[in-house]
Amino acid sequence: MKHFIRHYVEMVIAMFAGMAVLGLPAGWLMSAIGTSWGELSPELMFLSMATTMTIPMVGWMAYRGHGLRANAEMSASMFVPTFAVIGVMWACALTDTGALMVIEHVAMLLCMAGVMLLRPAEYMHHGAVEAVTA
Repeated sequence: MKHFIRHYVEMVIAMFAGMAVLGLPAGWLMSAIGTSWGELSPELMFLSMATTMTIPMVGWMAYRGHGLRANAEMSASMFVPTFAVIGVMWACALTDTGALMVIEHVAMLLCMAGVMLLRPAEYMHHGAVEAVTA
């Protein structure tokens, strides 16, 4: 159980590190092409945020020995809530970007836990290599 919780915490840290580390160069790039985070449509903001969180998370999982399936599932746990929030916004069911962002992040955290609970052997050990050989 210790490795399961550790993996979850590492993924959350990677997500926030990604927003901080990749968000800055993304801001510079947008500035270079004459735009900014504030000028992005909410849809692009949600998608870019999901991307900056997913890239380091998948990189860390690959470093830890997790395979393509685990990385794809964990990536989906980030983008499915993002697409759902965009759908809610497009349906005009909720248009408050701040509230949608909170919903998106909570849903991401829950989806990550769900993915991990679907394949506990993948996450109950120090790395995927140990999970396969255990």
